Amino acid sequence: MIFYSTNKKTTPTSLKKATLEGLATDGGLYVPSEIPGFSEEEIELLRDAPFNDIAFAVAKKFNDGEIPDGRLGEIVENCFTFATPLVGIEPHTYIEELFNGPTLAFKDYGARFLAHLTGYFAEEDHRLITILVATSGDTGSAVAYGFKGVPNTRVVLLYPSGKVSRLQEQQLTTVGGNVTALEIDGDFDDCQRLVKQAFMDAELKQKLALTSANSINISRLIPQSFYYAWGSLQLETRHPGKKAVFSVPSGNYGNLTGGVLAKMMGFPIDHLIAGSNVNDSVTRYLEEGRYEPHPTVETLSSAMDVGNPSNFARLRYFYRDDHRAMAADISGYSVSDAETLDTIRAVYDRFGYIMDPHTAVGFRALEKFRETNKPCDEPAAILSTAHPAKFIEAIKDALDMDITLPDRLQEVLDKQKISIPMSADYRDFSSFLSKF
Repeated sequence: MIFYSTNKKTTPTSLKKATLEGLATDGGLYVPSEIPGFSEEEIELLRDAPFNDIAFAVAKKFNDGEIPDGRLGEIVENCFTFATPLVGIEPHTYIEELFNGPTLAFKDYGARFLAHLTGYFAEEDHRLITILVATSGDTGSAVAYGFKGVPNTRVVLLYPSGKVSRLQEQQLTTVGGNVTALEIDGDFDDCQRLVKQAFMDAELKQKLALTSANSINISRLIPQSFYYAWGSLQLETRHPGKKAVFSVPSGNYGNLTGGVLAKMMGFPIDHLIAGSNVNDSVTRYLEEGRYEPHPTVETLSSAMDVGNPSNFARLRYFYRDDHRAMAADISGYSVSDAETLDTIRAVYDRFGYIMDPHTAVGFRALEKFRETNKPCDEPAAILSTAHPAKFIEAIKDALDMDITLPDRLQEVLDKQKISIPMSADYRDFSSFLSKF
């Protein structure tokens, strides 16, 4: 398959080159030349298939023969060694738990797939790949663990100082080996800007083989469609004749874009809900048709604190910059911190279920959607993007209770943090990379 830049100023390229470049040379994001479709017959054959079979079927469409099927199948099997539970809490309401991977966050799906693809391509070319990652929380740890020990790769993580939870920071800064953490004096948008500038720096790119593991990388985006494909088929089986609604906690909008891919491929998805916190640039666009990014505001759902989300460029591309077409498929709702805490309490009181702040944003966004779209009897799944133990402070505030940390998180807390403080000035970042 051929991949284009959203800025349409570079030569179309292969999956390999798009993966290893991360960001196109014209500053755009890579998108497939066409979104592959699944026929009704193909969908029917996948209906009762296990997760990895569905993941392979989707990956094969985008791969289009670049990686031999046997090796691609091995990559899928090695990536997704954990379950994806779909937990029913009401007759038409489900939580799709995406936090059962190594770092207890949904980013494990995309990061592990990208790491294995990058490792395959690096091995093929016999070269060292440097992966740059801007993170507002879970992306960095997922990438760090995904790439840990992968031959011919090294990772540089940029995270905003004081703006991620302690657990997230410990996961970011204790991996070691081929992973280096930079603690940036700024916010997530500053981290993201530094990464983008590095990719646009011709002199730096001559010295280093750079790629990205953020959701700007097409090979981290593609696997985010897998759990929508699987979840939609599960929901249709449980509710024959009904297509699924997905409510998605949204920050940089890569997760939501994965849902758009699955819907456009033909999986049984009726509608997508983008739940934002007060960083609501896309929410306002969906309502008003004008995109006016605001500076980033800190919230309880810190991984969603993104004022100018990168993947909005892909959404505009897929919908041909047609606001009405996008708004027909996607509804956006903003959720305040107060609403987030209230939702955590209400869900626990009603169902005995504990959810993290990001999942709570998705749950409240679904409630708002149903309040304004009655009757609404489609089965709906909220994507639960992180284990609640990763946000113990918020859970304590909401429920006045402590929750037990999983062993793997407790082990991380006991390790020594190792990070390199750095300003948000690109000259400092460039100098570091040049000597790296």
